Formats: sequence, structure tokens, C-alpha cells
Amino acid sequence: MKKKVLEDLHVSGKKVLVRVDFNVPIKDGSITDDNRIIQALPTIKFLIEEDAKVILFSHLGRIKTEEDKKTNSLEVVSKRLAELLDMEVTFVPVTRGEKLEKAINKMKPKDIVMVENTRFEDLDGKKESKNDPELGEYWASLGDVFVNDAFGTAHRSHASNVGIASRLETAAGYLMEKEIRYIGSTVENPEKPFVAILGGAKVSDKIGVIENLLKISDKVLIGGGMAYTFMKSLGYNIGDSIVENDKLDLAKSLIEKAKGKLILPVDLVVADEFSEDANFRVIKYKDIKPYETGMDIGPKTVKQFKKHLKGAKTVVWNGPVGVFEFENFAKGTKAVCEILANMKNAKTIIGGGDSAAAAIQMGYRDDFTHISTGGGASLQFLEGKELPGIESIDDSVDCGCDDSNCDC
Repeated sequence: MKKKVLEDLHVSGKKVLVRVDFNVPIKDGSITDDNRIIQALPTIKFLIEEDAKVILFSHLGRIKTEEDKKTNSLEVVSKRLAELLDMEVTFVPVTRGEKLEKAINKMKPKDIVMVENTRFEDLDGKKESKNDPELGEYWASLGDVFVNDAFGTAHRSHASNVGIASRLETAAGYLMEKEIRYIGSTVENPEKPFVAILGGAKVSDKIGVIENLLKISDKVLIGGGMAYTFMKSLGYNIGDSIVENDKLDLAKSLIEKAKGKLILPVDLVVADEFSEDANFRVIKYKDIKPYETGMDIGPKTVKQFKKHLKGAKTVVWNGPVGVFEFENFAKGTKAVCEILANMKNAKTIIGGGDSAAAAIQMGYRDDFTHISTGGGASLQFLEGKELPGIESIDDSVDCGCDDSNCDC
């Protein structure tokens, strides 16, 4: 999958529209995690250095009412971006119209304008999220070229990604390029042995992912809440643990299809209630009591996972293996982090979502080959599906010359 990248564009003096993913968590008017802003900095800095006029688009939260606009404005994000870049960022509190057009027309090379939350357009017939042609055409008319650096929305066909891309020359930003390189290449041609670790609450959320990974991986290690559905399908007692009773037949069929590739936990940490301060103990499945809830994988399962990961050249992890938000039940997820962090000869990839949040929260941000910024997008990528946001990026053109320093 070869797509145009930043270096393929001529941007000096041009108005460059950039779709970023600044959908950051905000509490009481303050950003609680600016990782997504930080991840976009390399692309923005490159464009500034190349004398581009940078116009940023992003969504933030869900906009269903006028009241939602008050708590989901990108103004606070523009201020944080200005701090991180140590330069002025002009925030425009509208998504279209004379005020926005004037701000863009006044721009000089190296200037940055941030457009208000693209989802403000969804109050009028979901124009952004339904890829309204008129809106996509209007936004595209504001610039000369387009850079899509928002992998987190790549699985959606919106006006601010696919709509703009269908009307302008389009390249992948550095973050998008990285996601395509690491997750895309892993799905298409992983270096073997390839081991996948899947956690999270529900089997139903990851049916396609499991089926696809069973085709291309050597082992799939299962943890988290989804493990209890698999275990119950085999006749094990799971107490009061989370389970999808309507997916038991499916879980059993996946185990049969796997032919030994799918590895389930051998012990677990259970609690007498779902809370941080609950009484807990480590047990085998047969010892669980009816009122106890599975909260984490146990130490024997950690050892088993470590054994199956030994010698792996590629590892993809999606979904925590326990209730990592509670300290007493974070040991399994932390152990997985430690094992992967010490696999220096392997490509280690975290597929976004809660597993990415857990790794960052536990201090392992810099210990993996790649931590994806897209939860739903990375899941669909791992499932082997086409992502509209990536498909709409222009394909790179092979000039055919043999010069490694060619700048055709």
C-alpha cells in the first residue's frame, strides 16, 4: 500500500488543509491528555518549515445539541497547540463563512489557522459525518492541497477527510504514514513468528479481528472480559464474570477453527464485587464462586503468555487483559507491557484504544515500536478491511528511475 506522503507535495506558499485528530479528553475546560496533539506536531512542524500556510481541521466529541457546542469547542485545543509549538495559532470559531475565509486569506507562510470543531456541522443534518458533497467541496475550496493525518477517523467517510480528499491532491501526514507502515504492513505481510494479544470486554467487538488474525498469526493470546465467554463456551464455571451468552456458539467455533492457535487464560484474579477496594484472590477457573467476578489474568497466565511471546518477531496487542483502571487488577496488563517493552528484537505494536491508554498511563509510552492513535480505525485495519480515509489518499507514483536519490 504505497500512498503519497508529505515529501511528495510542493507546499511552499500554499494553503495546506490538514485533517488532524484532536479529539482529546477535556474535563472542566482543561485537556487531561494531550497525546493526540503531540502526535500531530511532526507533520505541522514540517509544513511550517516548508513555508506552508497551515489550516487545521478536527472534530471534538459528539455534537447533538446547541449546548454540546459550549463544551466541545476547539479553542482550548488551539491554545495548547500554541504552547507546544511556542508560536501563535489563530483560532476561528466558525466552520464556514466570511470570518473563516478572511482569516485564511490574511495568512502568510508559516501561519497556522485552526477551524472550529467540524462536527458543529452535524447539527444541520449531519453534514460532516455523512460526507455532505457541498460541505466537502466548500472546505476543499479553502486550500490548495490536503494532508490527512487523522488515523483515528480513517475508518469513517466524512466531509473533512474523504470529502476534501476527493477534490484536492492528498497525501498522508507523518502520523498516518506511520500507522499505514506499521499496522498495514503487519496485516499484509508480518514478519514471523507473529503473535497477537487480544483483550477487552466483548468477543462481539472483535469477531472479524480474531478471524483475520487467526489466518495470519502464529498465536492469538486472549485476556480481558472476552476470555470468560470463551471459557464458558468450553463448559468452565465463570461465576458472575462478564459474558455474552448469545456468543457462546461463536466462541466455541472460533476455538475449533483456531486449531490450537488460540490461547486462553489458565488462572484468574477474582473479586467479590466490581470495585477498586473489593476482596480478591487468585484462582483456577474450577474454584470460582457464583458471586465472584473475574477481574484480571493470573500469574500463571502471565507466564504462559511470556512463553508464547518468546522469539516473536511481530506482536500486536489490542485491549487490556484486566480492569487496569483499578490498581489491584492492573497487574496482568502491566505484566504484558513489561514483557513487550523488553522484546528488543521484535516489532511491538499497540492497536490503540484502552490498551494504548494503559501503556501510556503505566509509563511505557516510549517502549513500543508503535502505539496507534486510532481505536476503531486500528481494529478495522487489523480486520483487513479497507479504511475510507486511507483509500482516499492519492497513491504514490513510481517514476521508474533507478537513482536512490531521485527527486522526480
